[in-house]
Amino acid sequence: MKLQVAIDRKPLNETIALAKALDPVVDIVEIGTSVIKDFGFVALKDLKSQLHHAQLLLDIKTNDEGDYEFKAGFDAKADILTVMGAMDHATLSKTYQVAQDRKKDMFIDLMAMSEQQIAQITDFHQAIFGLHHSHDSSQNFAPTDSVAAFHEQFPSIKRVAVAGGINLTSAKALAAQGLTEIVIVGGAIAGSDDPLASAKEFMEVIK
Repeated sequence: MKLQVAIDRKPLNETIALAKALDPVVDIVEIGTSVIKDFGFVALKDLKSQLHHAQLLLDIKTNDEGDYEFKAGFDAKADILTVMGAMDHATLSKTYQVAQDRKKDMFIDLMAMSEQQIAQITDFHQAIFGLHHSHDSSQNFAPTDSVAAFHEQFPSIKRVAVAGGINLTSAKALAAQGLTEIVIVGGAIAGSDDPLASAKEFMEVIK
């Protein structure tokens, strides 16, 4: 299982410094939507060249203009870009085609989607499907239970990522379960007093 660390709501210089610090330890560095909205692709276009181990995910949450946004995101050297699964199937088709053409990855964010909606987008076989518990939601989220139910409902989907309040205990449980490709951690690492030490702790429990 891979560890992805989400960096959100930080100044540009802190974001870049933290990404570089985490690079040797984690598998994927995610630049969160808030950072991208604040500073844009232009400010982030040189970040990938400063990462020597981790993949770079830009959480752009594409809703429309899929072809344009994914080309722009990959031009900014992202390895993985995100699209909202609830959007028009045509948008997902365009983003998927760009990702395939560039030999990069598309991450489908399943936030707030019903089982019926997800069933209509299972044809993107190389995409990463992200079970994403909303930051604003007050509902409880049980990661391993959610993954087990998702796997049973959609056995054809092989690439699963999980995000939403993940801690060391839930990360370890997900790793033991063996159904998740990527575990996504935000505040428990990026918001900790010592992000590098926290990242190492997570790596120890999932590997």
